[in-house]
Amino acid sequence: MTPQRYRVPVDNGDLDVARWGDEGPVVVAAHGITASHLSWAVVAEQIANELTLIAPDLRGRGDSGRLPGPFGMAQHARDLLAIVDHAGASEVVVAGHSMGGFVATTFATMFPDRTSGVVLIDGGPAIGTPPEGTDVDVVLRAVVGPALDRLRRTFASREEYRAFWREHPAFAGTGTDLEALDAFADHDLSGPEEQMRSKVNVDAVREDGRDTLINDAVPRAIGEIDAPAVLLLAERGMRNEETPLFRTDMVSALRTRRGPLETIRVPGTNHYTVTMSAPGARAVAYQLRRLAAVAGAGSRGA
Repeated sequence: MTPQRYRVPVDNGDLDVARWGDEGPVVVAAHGITASHLSWAVVAEQIANELTLIAPDLRGRGDSGRLPGPFGMAQHARDLLAIVDHAGASEVVVAGHSMGGFVATTFATMFPDRTSGVVLIDGGPAIGTPPEGTDVDVVLRAVVGPALDRLRRTFASREEYRAFWREHPAFAGTGTDLEALDAFADHDLSGPEEQMRSKVNVDAVREDGRDTLINDAVPRAIGEIDAPAVLLLAERGMRNEETPLFRTDMVSALRTRRGPLETIRVPGTNHYTVTMSAPGARAVAYQLRRLAAVAGAGSRGA
């Protein structure tokens, strides 16, 4: 499916937005810390003609890469609100993958009257709180170091960048749709031949990463959600390692205002393929449909 692409006015500029479909309740989805709206493309195929999926390139990423700060979860949540208003939706199911999970929980707590449901995908809970005096940049590098290294690299061509992603441990040998992966890579790349690099703003990554690590309000936001919510967890880690990003003991006690947070482990997925492969996308799409149905008829975009 080819999404409709458009710009939405936000603080200090315009946000680049993609919209799949024009039927049924509206879902607004936030991607991970160095990703783009194309993280949701495979999910969009699963909900065609049932839901309207709207996903931006978050501030500092993709075709919103030149949009300046401030960054941080509260700003991203305000950007999502602008998208919801632009769509003419009274309330939406908000979804978030990885860092987008923090964006989704922040949106749900800042704008509870605009939130009909929350779907978190391998993101949203705190991974851990750094001890006082810890160098947060060191912690950030430990969590997303390989991604930061990618942002500083240059690539000779689109083919080289496609090969980088095809050979990434999260995708190699996992059965991921290579056409979708190539489209994700192409969208992220800019610049002249021999000097091509990711569109992602490194300062945005650093500021957003620090916000999720040292702003106590961000990980606490899950407990303030007052809407139906579910957390989907990948079975494996960021580089397809056996240890997942979130162990069961890290999330078993999580609660929203409505009670224990429903938590589901998605078999056969890692941190990336939980949205970008057919098995993961099917699980995500099921929960989006379920929560949209729980919310009732919802609101269609204008």
